[in-house]
Amino acid sequence: MSAIINASIRVDKLPKEKFVKGKDGAVYYNFTISVNDETRYGNNVAVMDSQTKEEREAKVARNYLGNGKVVWTDSNIVVAEREDKPQAVKETVSDDLPF
Repeated sequence: MSAIINASIRVDKLPKEKFVKGKDGAVYYNFTISVNDETRYGNNVAVMDSQTKEEREAKVARNYLGNGKVVWTDSNIVVAEREDKPQAVKETVSDDLPF
């Protein structure tokens, strides 16, 4: 029920308007990780910008951020279920980020 994935992303491709400030003041960025059975150039993991339901329905092109590979798995990956419902905090972060 676990895996280890090594990946890298291009930080300069992260749209700053999608940064979110959490309750604790920390800055977060939501992205999607796709694991494939087939490899390309030794990688089988793709990291993309998360899309809203509206973006997916409108067939907006995915913003590819980087890639990686599964380096270990116990061959038993399961879908995670949320234990409790977190409170959404949607506050856009300004440009005062260190990068």
